[in-house]
Amino acid sequence: MADLEARIARLEAESQIRQLVARYSFDIDDRRIDSVRALFADDAILRSNDGVMHAAGVDAIMAQFDGRFAVLGPGHHVMHDIQIDFISDTQARGRVSGHAELWRNGQMMVAAIRYADRYCKTPAGWKFAERVLGFLYYVPVSAYPGILGHRNRNHAYADPLPADFPEGTADWAAYEQSRMTTA
Repeated sequence: MADLEARIARLEAESQIRQLVARYSFDIDDRRIDSVRALFADDAILRSNDGVMHAAGVDAIMAQFDGRFAVLGPGHHVMHDIQIDFISDTQARGRVSGHAELWRNGQMMVAAIRYADRYCKTPAGWKFAERVLGFLYYVPVSAYPGILGHRNRNHAYADPLPADFPEGTADWAAYEQSRMTTA
């Protein structure tokens, strides 16, 4: 019976983490600031692979969101696949893929995003311990056709930056390198 209880507890934890990820998208889009704050552990980290975002602690995270909201209008974040790997009964890692439609700096933009997450179980439930944001692309809608043919696919800022994935990942680089050495 203990095995069944442990399996049920793991399924409940996974469901709670999936709800956490969903709440993040809805709360960000709806600007439910107090709800966003409640999603993060007190000592959580929120950063981006491109280095533009980096905040440690929930107060710094919320200040960072204030800065991002200043240049963002309405948006719609949709999460797709969520991979959750448990480290223990109170710690887990996750990868989350998604898309966003955003109004940024006076124009319509689209983004394909991936989060690398760490989750922790607190007395108030599962929360983000760390969330790292990466982009496959972040471009004006007019630049979307053919964007995957270019490396500088992050157009969120004045000067386009390289995409964070897949080219920036170790597995992608190793695969591409192996193709060159066998050709």
